[in-house]
Amino acid sequence: MEGIILGIESTAHTFSFGRVSTSGELFPSFSSLYRPEEGGIHPREAADHHSETTSLLLERLSSSDDFSWDSIIAVAFSQGPGLGPCLRVGASVARTLSTRLSVPLLGVNHCVAHIEVGRNQTGCKDPVLLYVSGGNTQVIARADGRYRVLGETLDIGIGNMLDKFARTQGIPFPGGPEIEKLSNEFSEKGETSLDDVLLPYGVHGMDLAFSGMLTSAVQKVAEGKSLGEVCWSLQEHSFATCVEVAERALAHTGKDELLLGGGVACNERLRNMSKMMCEDRGAECFWPDKPYCIDNGTMIAELGRRMLECGLETELMDSGIDPSLRTDNTAVVWS
Repeated sequence: MEGIILGIESTAHTFSFGRVSTSGELFPSFSSLYRPEEGGIHPREAADHHSETTSLLLERLSSSDDFSWDSIIAVAFSQGPGLGPCLRVGASVARTLSTRLSVPLLGVNHCVAHIEVGRNQTGCKDPVLLYVSGGNTQVIARADGRYRVLGETLDIGIGNMLDKFARTQGIPFPGGPEIEKLSNEFSEKGETSLDDVLLPYGVHGMDLAFSGMLTSAVQKVAEGKSLGEVCWSLQEHSFATCVEVAERALAHTGKDELLLGGGVACNERLRNMSKMMCEDRGAECFWPDKPYCIDNGTMIAELGRRMLECGLETELMDSGIDPSLRTDNTAVVWS
């Protein structure tokens, strides 16, 4: 039986177990999403959710037809970045399983994992990554043995911005899918014009900012603009900033592949805008299937696989979490 790397994701609202074979075959993850009754994610409550669902997820994993604990040759986990209490749950489970199974432990960089699962599934080789999620918005490219952050948000992640706007309108978490739905319904009417709902355009060189855009969008609804129209404008403005910076990164690096990653990369409008930009400049645009855009254990397993191939293991004494871990803190020694 081919060896399997088990991956554990627990950076924020998602607790997930996923698998990758030593040959790189991806298996669907078993996940549970913490959904707050009101407000945003409370780290302690999310961590409690992860602890309480551990047994259920492990049981679902164990009961899957193609799974055997004897096939596990390593356990990978999100070491950072993320919410401290949530990271600690995943790390604790990973240490326990690694010890019980007598297999190597692999602490991985969550941000880099988004890149590697995307490369695996799409076949792109050396892309610029547009990483758009709740807590992170970065434009990343590989250079000199690291994934370098060429640009990033100066305030909040684009996913958090969309969720915050959604909450002001009574839309439950996660708000992005409902905003996309309302935006589509408005655009289908054929009455779209950015002049009607202008928002601040948050590009600052290679960096981005979304808080002003958020405040203005809330104000537009208060002034009487329809929710659908504001959702449409909010998507158009925020996605355009991301695509502009991504295009500039392609130009600076000379690369000809753009990879989308993170939960917001599930949005079809962002995908279409990115694809159009790439076509205009003779580049290719890629994105993994939606289950691998959102946080998932399989992407953690995939980065663990690449690390294991290079002999990189995490000693127990070095397995502490790092909530502030940066994308470019991780040396990239695999091809």
